[in-house]
Parts: sequence; C-alpha cells; structure tokens
Amino acid sequence: MRIRSVDPRDTTLEHDEARYRVYPWDADNNVSDEYEISGVDVDVVLECARQRASTRGGGYAVYVRVDREDGVELIRIAGAAGDPFGDRPGTG
Repeated sequence: MRIRSVDPRDTTLEHDEARYRVYPWDADNNVSDEYEISGVDVDVVLECARQRASTRGGGYAVYVRVDREDGVELIRIAGAAGDPFGDRPGTG
C-alpha cells in the first residue's frame, strides 16, 4: 500500500453517485453473473458481492463504471484481478 498527500485542487470533476459492476463467479463451473448496482454506497455493493459469491462458492470482482466517449471503462476496486478462469487447466 502506498499513501501520499494530495492537493484536492487538482480535481476537475466529482460524481456523488457511482455505478458499480459486480461479477460473482463459480469457478468450478466456469460461469459468472454480471450485475450493475447504483443508488447505494460502496460498502453496500461490497457486501452484496460477498454474499452473492458465497452462495456460488466462488470469488468476485467489483468495478466502478466510468462512461467515456468511446465506451465504458471499468476500474477494479475490490476482489480478484484478471480472468478468474484464465489460470485453470483447460480454460486458457
């Protein structure tokens, strides 16, 4: 972890309501569900991701959705990075 001081004057735009993408997966069956969640704070989103992943017996990833002119960008904020199925034999 890296922590550093910042100058808050460098911010040009803030959004008070984020949209999140949640991907809980079932690694045994190589499937995932995809959800978009909005209207709640990140702690609610993280709890939802953990609950859905625990019922599936797998892990999860949570992203903040950022709309750009050329499409949608996802920034991972929690969970596993990369392809959860990519390192498994016969999946990559």
